[in-house]
Amino acid sequence: QVQLVESGGGLVQPGDSLRLSCAASGTIFRIISMGWYRQVPGKQRELVEDRNSGGATNYADSVKGRFTISTDNAKNTVYLQMSNLKPEDTAVYYCNAYIYTDSSHWDSNWGQGTQVTVSS
Repeated sequence: QVQLVESGGGLVQPGDSLRLSCAASGTIFRIISMGWYRQVPGKQRELVEDRNSGGATNYADSVKGRFTISTDNAKNTVYLQMSNLKPEDTAVYYCNAYIYTDSSHWDSNWGQGTQVTVSS
């Protein structure tokens, strides 16, 4: 059993910065990748940015140059530093992690979501 606990969401103004955190705990043999998705009502959940254990990252074009993902492997934690936030970044942000719980079994795990609202 794996748990992902997110923190750091909130209400900010356009141009502000915000940092999200997500800590994984439980039965963790090896983390394959960790990342962030977001979803607004009526739309599909979309990838924001993720990073695999080798350091390779994927990100949405809409956040290029503004959002930066980082990980603390010792703490099984992923961060999303968001800068120059725009109203269109408003969404519920979900942490995702692909984790091996033993040498042969892995699962996709999701956090509970944290609301980010960008509004003046």
